[in-house]
Amino acid sequence: MRIYGANGATPGTQAPSARRTGGSEFSLPDMASATESRAAAAPKATATATIDALLALQGVEEDPVERRRRSVRRGRGALDVLDDLKMGLLSGNFDPSIVTRLRTAASELKSSSGDTGLDAVLAEIELRVEVELAKARQF
Repeated sequence: MRIYGANGATPGTQAPSARRTGGSEFSLPDMASATESRAAAAPKATATATIDALLALQGVEEDPVERRRRSVRRGRGALDVLDDLKMGLLSGNFDPSIVTRLRTAASELKSSSGDTGLDAVLAEIELRVEVELAKARQF
């Protein structure tokens, strides 16, 4: 809902004409000045500034130790899903939800940890997850 002005009337609507009593005239303020006063408030500029601030915070470099820890956690999670897949296939109880978990694990492994050795291991885990996803699509 969009509100134009203090009374909520849209610029295209006309107010009913007022009855004239006595000799004085009633006139509405000029629409140009009302538009200028709305532009001065500029609530959109505040929203834009807030969004810019959030984007700037996202660009802040995160702690390398925390990024590495998060990457290790993602790698272990992917290995756990692969292990669940292996156990399900060996026991003959394949659970289709494992495929969804594999897709999620594969998408999480795309980010870099900043450590070349860890990134190489995560790339191998990701490759294995992608192979298992390709096998699951055949069935």
